[in-house]
Amino acid sequence: MCECFSNLYFFVIMYVILTAFTTLNVAYSLGLECPNAKIIIFYIIYYACLVAFWTAMLLVFYVTVDSNHPKWKLDSSRIGSSPGLSYRPRPPEKNVDSTLIWFRHGNASQSKYWVDSLKDFLEPYQIEEDLKECDFGSTRKPEESCRFNLNSIDKSCSSSQNFGYDVGHPCVLIKINRIFDWEPKPYDSDSLPQNMPENLKNDYNSSYVYISCEGENPADKSNIGPISYYPSQGIPNYYFPFTNQPTYLTPFVFVHFQNPTTSVLINIECKAWAANIKYDKKERMGSVHFELLVD
Repeated sequence: MCECFSNLYFFVIMYVILTAFTTLNVAYSLGLECPNAKIIIFYIIYYACLVAFWTAMLLVFYVTVDSNHPKWKLDSSRIGSSPGLSYRPRPPEKNVDSTLIWFRHGNASQSKYWVDSLKDFLEPYQIEEDLKECDFGSTRKPEESCRFNLNSIDKSCSSSQNFGYDVGHPCVLIKINRIFDWEPKPYDSDSLPQNMPENLKNDYNSSYVYISCEGENPADKSNIGPISYYPSQGIPNYYFPFTNQPTYLTPFVFVHFQNPTTSVLINIECKAWAANIKYDKKERMGSVHFELLVD
């Protein structure tokens, strides 16, 4: 904040100096050996007032803004209090509107982009300094971040196995988008959503927010094949809330598509399950959509 203010203030001062020189140059170009003293004094006072005015406005602005905490949060903000989902790896930037994960298994060059994209995303998770080992029996300070243990992920979705892309059994990373100060609220045991997968209903634990993926249409459901989730289908609640911790690592779930039908485009939708996550398929609230094509 201070650095930005100093830089802006520097440019304002330079603008005043350049304007003064410009005034003198105009006067000399008109053949005046010495500009009218009243004009010079006028411009000096005029631009000094401008500097003072904008300095005062900037001070008022920065006094009311916290660089670490947003003024408007959750329902009072434009983002709202219901997070969306996102997935990795994403298609190349040149295909910015695409949501298709397409590759030819058995061809390392075809899957290299997707594997490298996941490796780049996971690189910060290799750093373990200043991270706390969290569990349900401990508490953490607001400024602390929990360590996300990559070793708890099955080898099928590890970098050593190229996340399954070489053999046509890809792993896709699903994460909940960050919203400042958001925490998942559990369902009441007697009010689980009717469309919640049966395995989640049977094993529901209020200490987790769950992720599920399925084919969007009947044909997609039959072609998607068996799915596994690593390190588990639920994300522990102790990873939340996000309060702009410097070392915060977003928790995620690896979705392992163990045997998708090859040469068929599969439409996939993944959802997050918590009482305060709203679901709207049209607006993609509480869910994320992508397509998978394995040749």
